[in-house]
Parts: sequence; structure tokens; C-alpha cells
Amino acid sequence: MKLSACIEWQFGDETVGLPDRIRAASEAGIDLVEFHLWRDKDVDGIALALEETGSKLTGFCVDPRRSIVDPAQHAEMLEAVRGTLEAAVKLGSPPLIVASGFLREGVSPEEHRAEAVKVLREAALLAEEAGVTLVLEPLNTKVEHPGMYLDSTRLALDIVEEIGSPRLKVLYDVYHSRVMGEDMKSVLEGRMHLVEHVQVADMPGRNEPGTGEIDWKGVVADLRDLGYQGALGLEYRPTLPALESLAMTREALGV
Repeated sequence: MKLSACIEWQFGDETVGLPDRIRAASEAGIDLVEFHLWRDKDVDGIALALEETGSKLTGFCVDPRRSIVDPAQHAEMLEAVRGTLEAAVKLGSPPLIVASGFLREGVSPEEHRAEAVKVLREAALLAEEAGVTLVLEPLNTKVEHPGMYLDSTRLALDIVEEIGSPRLKVLYDVYHSRVMGEDMKSVLEGRMHLVEHVQVADMPGRNEPGTGEIDWKGVVADLRDLGYQGALGLEYRPTLPALESLAMTREALGV
């Protein structure tokens, strides 16, 4: 498995903008990168740095973030998808990350899901036309994202399976999943084909693998047993300078 540096947080001590962080990651032997929102970033500079280094993006977020469960925000959500798809084409057409938005008070689980399925089906059609994959990301609600609708990997997989688009998959984040008390192997068994990307960070703290309590070599072995062959996104907050942080991460993951 190859590593994908989250340049939103990594290489920030050594460089300022994302283009130079891409170059720094490349010099460190990492040719896959990802980041969060894009509208406040130098998209042309990022494209140039990717071309110069031969690096590739493994993902960035649909921006602005809008709710998939609130019909009042669906038009804006789809417009955000359209704009982000245009940006993605300039950057090699990587997967685009979709967050769910927050629970609506007094609304049933069935209605939440129905609204999510409705708008994601429309978004998936836009993604199919553009040849880009959308990835739905469950987030933990116990530490960083209280009130978020989608905090269950099983529910995310169920929604993606129901829609049935080849351009709608799941982003599985080991940290968020572990915070929510999920057992990775049982959650993903037989459903890894629905997962586009995997991200890692240790728990507690959301720092480098090797700083917390997760058995990372076991996680990597389980992912391989489940059939995952993609990249591991390093979406953690580093506690060390970039090269030391990467060395710790490689040792912990065994990759």
C-alpha cells in the first residue's frame, strides 16, 4: 500500500502553500497527496506542482460543504458538486469527499436517509458525467463532530449500495470508525468493493500512527485480507517534523 500525505496538516512547518507542500512530499518520497477544501487554495499552483513532481491527488472535499439530509440545502449542495467537479478535472479528476451535514431536530432516521439518498443519487449522476468518483465520509460524533448525521460506516455503505452508482463510494477513516467503537473487519467484510479510500490516524489524539493505542500492523493486515489495495491517507495532525513523522508512521504501519 502506498501512503498519501494530507498536505492540509503535513509539511506545514516547512512550507506555506499547498504547491510547495506537494513538492516537499515528493522530495520525501510521497507522490500521493490529499487536502480538504479547495476554494481558498491556489488551484493553478497545485496543478503545476502535481505536473512538476508527477504526484497525484487521492482526494479533496466538495466545497462549500452543504447538508445531504436537509432538502433546503440540496440545490446548494448540487451546485457545490458541479463547481468542485470542474476543479477536479483541472487536478487529475481525483475522488471528491462528501460530508453529510448535521441531524435535523424532530426528523426521523427514515426521512434523514431518504433525503440523503435523493440528493446523492443526483450528485452521483453529475459525477458519472464528469468521470469523477464521489466518496461519502462518515465522521465520529463523540470527539470532533457532534451532531453530524453520518457517523456509521454501515449506514454509509448501505446508502451507497442502495444508490448503486459506480461513481459513489465510501471513504473509510480508521480513526473516526474506532472512535465510534466499530470493528473494522466486521463492518467492511464483503463490502470493501464499496470503499474508494482509507485514511488513518491514531487514537486518542488523531496524531501519527504509533502515538496511540491502535494496532496498526493488525489494521493493515486486516485491510489486505479484506481486499483493499488502495492508498492509506495520512489524515493525522503531526506531532513531529515532517520526515520524523513519516518515519514513525511507516514503522507503525509496516509499509
